[in-house]
Amino acid sequence: MLDLLPELKDWLDDGRDVAVATVVSVGGSAPRGPGAALAVDRAGTVIGSVSGGCVEGAVYDLCAQALETGQSAVERFGYSDEDAFAVGLTCGGVLDVMVTPVFANTPVRALVSSALDTAERGEPVALVRVVEGPPEHLGATLLVHSDGSAEGSLGIHEDLDRTAAAQARAALDAGRTGTVELSPDGSHCPDGLTLLVEAGAPPPRMIVFGAVDFAAALVRAGKFLGYHVTVCDARPVFTTQARFPEADEVVVDWPHRYLRGTRTDGRTVLCLLTHDAKFDVPLLEVALRLPVAFVGAMGSRRTHTDRDRRLREVGLSETELTRLRSPIGLDLGGRTPEETALSIAAEIVAARRGGTGRPLTGTATPIHHSGTAHAHRSSGRPQLPAEVADIAS
Repeated sequence: MLDLLPELKDWLDDGRDVAVATVVSVGGSAPRGPGAALAVDRAGTVIGSVSGGCVEGAVYDLCAQALETGQSAVERFGYSDEDAFAVGLTCGGVLDVMVTPVFANTPVRALVSSALDTAERGEPVALVRVVEGPPEHLGATLLVHSDGSAEGSLGIHEDLDRTAAAQARAALDAGRTGTVELSPDGSHCPDGLTLLVEAGAPPPRMIVFGAVDFAAALVRAGKFLGYHVTVCDARPVFTTQARFPEADEVVVDWPHRYLRGTRTDGRTVLCLLTHDAKFDVPLLEVALRLPVAFVGAMGSRRTHTDRDRRLREVGLSETELTRLRSPIGLDLGGRTPEETALSIAAEIVAARRGGTGRPLTGTATPIHHSGTAHAHRSSGRPQLPAEVADIAS
């Protein structure tokens, strides 16, 4: 539904009854991904698209039916070899679509309106809906804000609402929309209940400073974790798209100058791989005073000691210095760029999710962290709980 902002918000503000079709999941070759949406009002007006044209007519009919019955429904569309004229995707993909009626003066209407209002303000928000489970709960909706607070209920089990809210916060953290399979009691074991988590937030940023071989490996790890990855270095001969083809952006600029002028937020991860004082000190002087999620710097312990001294000389406080993770990465014993990138990625995940970095073998602590016991050392924001099953994998 968030895909239809601002048109859907205007419709709801006008008091229209609408039915919204949302792509739940795709398989094979499909034109649009999860979260793509189409809406129809009682006058037959349409906004949005779920397939680029292949099944729009059939989805329109489902929306018209939902406006008459007031019932949510999920339909699968796929190409039929037996019947070339059957409704489906000619590209050969499979598309699951959920249709939800959004009527005036209903709980769902209030939640959708609140979600659209929040998204329009530029604030992260997620909608969680039951797409497979007890028929009487199909379409039940939970709205989750970035701080973990929730509105509404899935109406099945209070523990399910808590688990769903945790999954939604993790989806917002990754900026991804997708499905999660749970049990009706909220446990993480799949047991016939599927939720669509629709995240209204851009992917978090990872900015890698230093156009070195280790950076190329870290770019790949960052993309795998769902980050929008930027590589920045002041040396144009090394800082090229050809050397970092998987990066979303490659920027030639002095790192501290670029960081001062670019957008960051409480989810941003900064990784300094230059281990060169002329780059690191001015950059960290800026980075450690920003409200970002993670600041880490590569280098030996000797380099770290020298860097710490230089940072104190330029006036950084003890509190600001404690935000620096250096040497960056968990102790995995790695040596290659890929192993080093894995070590850094592991520390980022542990910081983001409240993990300890210790082996799970022999411990009695929960595998999935469902609380907010740990805070981001670098921002004071609560950790996002629980890994996401389908979303963050």
